[in-house]
Amino acid sequence: MQQPVPAPPAPPAPSVPRIILGGQTGSPTAVYRAQVAMRKELGEQLDNLQDTRRDLTNQLADPELPASNKAGIEARIAGIDARIAAMDKQIAAADAEVARAAGIPGAVVEEPRYERPGPPEEAFVIAGLFIVCAILPVSIAFARRIWRRSAAAVAALPQEMMDRLTRLDQAVDAIAVEVERIGEGQRFMTRVLSEKSPAAAALSAAPEARERR
Repeated sequence: MQQPVPAPPAPPAPSVPRIILGGQTGSPTAVYRAQVAMRKELGEQLDNLQDTRRDLTNQLADPELPASNKAGIEARIAGIDARIAAMDKQIAAADAEVARAAGIPGAVVEEPRYERPGPPEEAFVIAGLFIVCAILPVSIAFARRIWRRSAAAVAALPQEMMDRLTRLDQAVDAIAVEVERIGEGQRFMTRVLSEKSPAAAALSAAPEARERR
């Protein structure tokens, strides 16, 4: 029975230098990122303080604000001003720490470039040029050919068909004239009957009046 061959020992991992900066310990990249994150957090806190001070200033400008509330708002604005001044100093110190961390070799690691999947952008440009230069003229020529064929087909109608269409057009015009005459006759009869109705009613009412007498 053969003995199993032992696996070769793994090569030792390269040791990452540990950096101590601003009370933080770690690799140069980790320390740099921590300093950047702290600087970002300080900037957001400063923005929040400035927004709060702006709101208090707007409240203080209200002419209907009671005097008792005005004193309290002024005290809050003074306290926020002191915090903003202290925050400015902390941000300046954080900027210095970020600059020092960035100066350590290996601290700043560039992000890998994002490669878009699929064909390159040049392929889309070439396809668009091909459509404009090749397919579009062919489509226009094909459309013009179809239009010429349809015009020729219309012009090639037999004379008998054209005569029948002309007679049909004339017959439709004659029917329209006759219908208009019939309509005028009906309107005339309606007007005559409506004018005779009051006279007939007066003639029928006269004998009844004589009988009553």
